[in-house]
Parts: sequence; C-alpha cells; structure tokens
Amino acid sequence: MGTELDGAESPSLLQRVLVGGNPRRTLVRIAILVVVAVAVFKFVLQPVRVDGGSMLPTYRENGVNVVNRLAYCFHEPRRGDVVAVRMLAGEHRMYMKRVIGLPGETVAFHEGRLYINGKPQDEPYVKLPCDWEHEPVQVGPDQYYVVGDNRAMPWDDHTKGRAARDRIIGKVLL
Repeated sequence: MGTELDGAESPSLLQRVLVGGNPRRTLVRIAILVVVAVAVFKFVLQPVRVDGGSMLPTYRENGVNVVNRLAYCFHEPRRGDVVAVRMLAGEHRMYMKRVIGLPGETVAFHEGRLYINGKPQDEPYVKLPCDWEHEPVQVGPDQYYVVGDNRAMPWDDHTKGRAARDRIIGKVLL
C-alpha cells in the first residue's frame, strides 16, 4: 500500500512499527540503549541473591535484589539501611545485612533487645522473637555494625559484626 514519492516507496506499516521510519536512527538508538544498560548494570546497579535465612522475613531466601552502588556517594550509610557487604577481603560473596551500629557507637544485645550506647533501640523490622545476649562491642571510626533481621536464628549462625566502610558496596533497593 505504499505510494511513490520522488521514486522512493514509503515503508510499510509493519516496518514503521518494528524499526520506525528511519532504520539508521533506530539502530543508533538501540546501540545507545545497549551501552547505557551495560554501564548501569556494571557500575550502578548490581544484582544480589539472598542465600540463607538471616534476613527473614524482610527478604526471602533465594530472592534476587538490586544494590545501588552509588547510594553512598553523597552520604554515609544510615542506621536501618539494608546494605550489601563484602565481609572478607578477596571474597566474591556479598551479604545483605542491616546497619544497626554507626562509627564510634557501642552495640550490645540484652534479652534479645538491641542497645546502642546503653540505650534500647526500637527495631520495627525485627518480627521474630530474639533471645540474644552479647557484651558491648565498640564500632571503629570507619566501621558499621551489621546484622540480619532474623534474630530468631542462634547468634553463632549469623554472619554479623563490624564491617569497614570500604566493604559496604551499596544500598539494597526494594
């Protein structure tokens, strides 16, 4: 159904829907989109899979979440943030943990309750009963104390503790 203008046939409806009126422009747009997507997923957003039950019920096991690697470019992690952390140097495994202690603070647990600098803290994200007892721990000047939300798990089964700031990869989205 194309008509001729100056000897050129206009593109069919199917061609216009699939590649637009100008295929070269469409290819350039696709190339730009691919480059932007690769850059975003290489340098800004990073997928992380929840392995284990330490973040239940906030995040379910084997769920996939996205980490914003630029979240802390303009401010430091805050209490309550869920972050991705590399706990050990050279380890490729990342942990999803909640920041509960900030640099310079003292963190303790008594009868399952979190104490920061000797004061009890409200933790609305902790839904399961907890009976943890742990002596006060001083958080260093460039460290954050991180732990999972599933406090029903025994203390020794959790990967938790002080994480150096440079080991915090970013903030978990969603």
